[in-house]
Amino acid sequence: MKTRLLSSLCALSLLALTATAGAAETIKVGVLHSLSGTMAISETTLKDTMLMLIDEQNKKGGLLGKQLEAVVVDPASNWPLFAEKARELIEKEKVAAVFGCWTSVSRKSVLPVFEELNSLLFYPVQYEGEESSKNVFYTGAAPNQQAIPAVDYLMNDLKVKRWVLAGTDYVYPRTTNKILEAYLKQKGVAEKDIMINYTPFGHSDWQSIVSDIKKFGSAGVKTAVVSTINGDANVPFYKELGNQGVSAQDIPVVAFSVGEEELSGFSTKPLVGHLAAWNYFMSVETPINDEFIETWQKFIKSDKRVTNDPMEAHYIGFNMWVKAVEKAGTTDSDAVQKSIIGITAPNLSGGYAAMMPNHHITKPVLIGEIQADGQFVTVWQTAGTVVGDAWSDYLEGSKDLISDWRAPLSCGNFNVKSGSCSGK
Repeated sequence: MKTRLLSSLCALSLLALTATAGAAETIKVGVLHSLSGTMAISETTLKDTMLMLIDEQNKKGGLLGKQLEAVVVDPASNWPLFAEKARELIEKEKVAAVFGCWTSVSRKSVLPVFEELNSLLFYPVQYEGEESSKNVFYTGAAPNQQAIPAVDYLMNDLKVKRWVLAGTDYVYPRTTNKILEAYLKQKGVAEKDIMINYTPFGHSDWQSIVSDIKKFGSAGVKTAVVSTINGDANVPFYKELGNQGVSAQDIPVVAFSVGEEELSGFSTKPLVGHLAAWNYFMSVETPINDEFIETWQKFIKSDKRVTNDPMEAHYIGFNMWVKAVEKAGTTDSDAVQKSIIGITAPNLSGGYAAMMPNHHITKPVLIGEIQADGQFVTVWQTAGTVVGDAWSDYLEGSKDLISDWRAPLSCGNFNVKSGSCSGK
């Protein structure tokens, strides 16, 4: 009987060791994007992008001699659920890094989890700045890499004098518009020439708001809409612009959250001439972009599927993480945090992105005009790349802050006037 018991215990131990060894044979990568709810229109594609990037890396031999394994969860456009799913990925699934989130409220939700558990988040979407975390790498645009250049273009090239700042009611639009309002006033724009409007996620009735915009734009001076409207609310917003005959010649709209993926959901003919500010467009003509598009459409099994800016941000961030892991020789968070600063990776515009000490990357800025086929034609771009700024130069309390995660500073909000770090 003792012999049989000992044999059973040995067998169980062997099974446990085998399972542990099997788990150790792969490096798990977390994918934290909404696959349902109001943000699924934008985020589902980013989940598929990560699956493609992981698949391509595995074809190259994986990482550190192991295959990568994607662990996908659906936070369902539910901001508190993002935090729960992030904790599940880190504590239960033991992922080496997480690629995910879209809205700033989802990023703010998960931030304490990543800092508590000392894990890594690669965040691929433009955001409002005013943040720098040791545990987050911001591969989307900061305001000085998107919002500020877009306003400069409208002001200098299109001679815009009146401004509608229209956004979804959450942290990214509100903070971005706070920065833009301060910037416009510094440029001499009067308060009466700035109209600010917020709507909830998923807002669908735009008739009265578009009517108000038309009225605001009838003062006899050039008016433009700067849009931080997010998610599926963009579809009825743009449809209502068309219904009310708001043309790009009359009141141009420049959007920060509308790309090729969003435009693929409806007819863009009435929107021709309206604008978007991004750091990448599918229409960019470079060999590396042609290859990326071909790989994407082959992976997704459709030559109709488009690419967009946040996809490029994941492409850059993932390749930077791979290089940093190879450089460090480990997926350990602290080691990767140190090794990734200064890492460069190709962007899809034919240049390179570099990870800066503030955990933001260098990016070109492009203004694109919507075409009838749902693509963009670049009408303006920076001569080179722009370094992402974590803290706005136009807000009191922020303009004196810098972020540098290298030793000995190792601070995300160092005040250059007081000479002190005001946070972790």
